[in-house]
Amino acid sequence: MFRSLLRRSRRPGRSGAFGSGELLLFGTFLAVAAVAVVLVTPSGGLPAASEGGTPQGWVSTPYGPLSPADRDFLVKVRQAGLWEIPTGQQAQQRADSKRVKEVGMHLMTDHLKLDAQVLSVAGQLGVVLPSQASADQQRWMGELSSAFGAEYDRIFANRLRQAHGKVFTAVAAVRSGTRNDLIRSFAQRAVEVVMKHMTLLESTGLVDYTALPEPPAPK
Repeated sequence: MFRSLLRRSRRPGRSGAFGSGELLLFGTFLAVAAVAVVLVTPSGGLPAASEGGTPQGWVSTPYGPLSPADRDFLVKVRQAGLWEIPTGQQAQQRADSKRVKEVGMHLMTDHLKLDAQVLSVAGQLGVVLPSQASADQQRWMGELSSAFGAEYDRIFANRLRQAHGKVFTAVAAVRSGTRNDLIRSFAQRAVEVVMKHMTLLESTGLVDYTALPEPPAPK
């Protein structure tokens, strides 16, 4: 996916091509991603998990029991970065609104840091992480890649706000119930980042709140 982005950036005269500053930031992401092989190598004799959060069930670690939800949380954080980093970068060229560009930059820089952290945590816990965004995330990136200006701004704000709302629920549940000390600490950081990003996206004034899922009915 990132190779295709880089090839597009080299085509002369193409609208929305990445500038030199963006390529520098993109190179930073590639450098972070390049250490994934080292960071996600299982350590301390922990059983290695295959991509997608297997093996199933609970796993004993030096930091406490690791649940399937804990592993899925790490996968979700990794995949969030795999689409939000290039999308935040793309917004610098495609967006019309200055605020949308600023929000995109915040999302990109925060996820570069969070991506390095999730790779480190996964390595310590023996969890293998995906190397590409989910099918939905790739579809959203394709949708954004066909838009410019005000239309881009609207899609950017709403797609990302909807995505952050969904992941926030999952991350908060893990933070609330995990029995693993390492996951608890990282989930705290992830909750803070996701909440920050939802607030930033709402600050664009473009979020359609009627399109967001309704809160669950009280039981």
